[in-house]
Amino acid sequence: MRVDNSTFDNSSYNPGKGLLIRTLWYLVNALVFKSYIFPFYKFKVLLLRLFGASIGSNVIIKPNVNIKYPWHLFIGDNVWLGESSWIDNLVKVEIGDNVCISQGAFLLTGNHNYSKKSFDLIAKNIVIKDGVWIGAKAIICPGVVCESHSVLSVGTIASKNLKAYTVYSGIPAKPVRERKISL
Repeated sequence: MRVDNSTFDNSSYNPGKGLLIRTLWYLVNALVFKSYIFPFYKFKVLLLRLFGASIGSNVIIKPNVNIKYPWHLFIGDNVWLGESSWIDNLVKVEIGDNVCISQGAFLLTGNHNYSKKSFDLIAKNIVIKDGVWIGAKAIICPGVVCESHSVLSVGTIASKNLKAYTVYSGIPAKPVRERKISL
């Protein structure tokens, strides 16, 4: 048996909203969020809310951030989204309070079933709980839960849940030490 992409059928997936809203978001995302010349955090937060995102207070959104669908995005208070981070949220992404998503980090909710001839889409939520730090160029795979105050270090790939107060490194992510926070 071989993969046959001509049999791919994505009709069961519904991204939400209508075609007009998705098109408007595509333009806003391209012109405002993915731009390096538009640094105004509060206006970006307002736009996300207008498109259905739930956004807390004191959220910092750096330049060149890519967000697939804001209506699937839930962000708490005091969150930082670093430059060139990408939230590819085909389904819900929930980010708790006091979270740092560093430069170039990639939150990936979609994948494909490589064992099916039709290469079916698989989409799973991501949950990032309070106090988590996602390092630069790190990747969080579909369905992962990052428990409270876990750390995913630079360039690490998390394909399984992260335990609370634990630092992870490597490909795949492996626990390397306990996270201790001092005053």
